[in-house]
Amino acid sequence: MIGFEKRMKQDMAVLVLRDAQGITELLREALDAAPAAERPGLERALALVAGAGAVPDAELRARWVRQRLAAAGHEGPVDSVAAIKALRRAEPGLSLLQATTYAREAAAA
Repeated sequence: MIGFEKRMKQDMAVLVLRDAQGITELLREALDAAPAAERPGLERALALVAGAGAVPDAELRARWVRQRLAAAGHEGPVDSVAAIKALRRAEPGLSLLQATTYAREAAAA
């Protein structure tokens, strides 16, 4: 059981959550009931949510990696050894394999 828990913890270090569908539904309901003056803003909000929901998970993880590296003060290639070390210091729960995979994914994005 211990090995399973350890693996499960490592596999779930970076979880991409999306609620674009729920937000879209709320905005559509608001749009249906909105007066004419509010409709353009709600229509724009719907377009923004649709765009955000279409971003691939890999791109979101790449942004996350870049944000963590920037916060850690790392400048340079995101897939360098120094970047992987900085990422693991910033996020101690990441295994070496995860940090390397995410750094490579960020470099490719």
